[in-house]
Amino acid sequence: MNQKTSPELNRREFIQRAALGTAGAALSLNLAGCKTMTAHKKIPVGLEMYSVRAECQKDFPGTLEAVAKIGYKGVEFAGYWGRPAKEIRKMIDDLGVVTCGTHTQFADLQPDKIDATIEFNQILGNKFVICPYMTAKTKQEWLDHAKMFNDLADKLKPLGMWTGYHAHKHDFELIEGQSAWDIFFGNTKKEVIMQLDTSNCRDGGQDPVEVLHRYPGRCRSIHIKANGGGPEAVIGEDKINWPGVFEWCESKGGTQWYVVEHETSAHPIETVRRTYEVLKQLGKV
Repeated sequence: MNQKTSPELNRREFIQRAALGTAGAALSLNLAGCKTMTAHKKIPVGLEMYSVRAECQKDFPGTLEAVAKIGYKGVEFAGYWGRPAKEIRKMIDDLGVVTCGTHTQFADLQPDKIDATIEFNQILGNKFVICPYMTAKTKQEWLDHAKMFNDLADKLKPLGMWTGYHAHKHDFELIEGQSAWDIFFGNTKKEVIMQLDTSNCRDGGQDPVEVLHRYPGRCRSIHIKANGGGPEAVIGEDKINWPGVFEWCESKGGTQWYVVEHETSAHPIETVRRTYEVLKQLGKV
């Protein structure tokens, strides 16, 4: 049966299609070049569980299962929601995923706690023990941090484990004419992982691709996070040079894990699912 279409319905359809077309065009433009990159190694993709922290608080096992069903091969923990390491290990083993990193607080890397921290991570099967946040007001304090991480890297190396530091906005502020990031990584061994966060780096006023190029082989794990497209934007809907990031990580970075993170979404599971689908379209998963 034929029905007449109202002018108002036509108008709504036009607006919706135009909006979808604009979003698609922006996505294609910002990811132009990703699919035509020279073929490099395939890097597995994990999820920083902080992205779904509220869901973990309500139902940790169910959230892990949802993440695994999306297709993520690894999870990086930033908290354990009161669960012992052996219980978590059984959960991830049953789901067929691995621990691709832990965000371990600075205090838990100190001499009085480091042995317990190592044991916990060994039970999880984790090799990457990453400090998520540090502060210091002087160059000497950052140099002291660098020495601590050099010593920690020496302690972990015989165990087949690595330590590292994750980027925040304040790490790119200048101290005595040099960024804290450059003071720290300019004075740490190659075994200390540079876990750049693409969004936090851009918030700090620097280009992630330029920062990456200063440290070949150091970024064994990287947080790939959108920046500049609003709270719900995923990779490709933002302003980061993703072709440049992927090209460097897959050729010069020594990168072993892409770790997706999204901190601001009102619908976290759906957002990390959309991110995964974009990476799938690009042939990254």
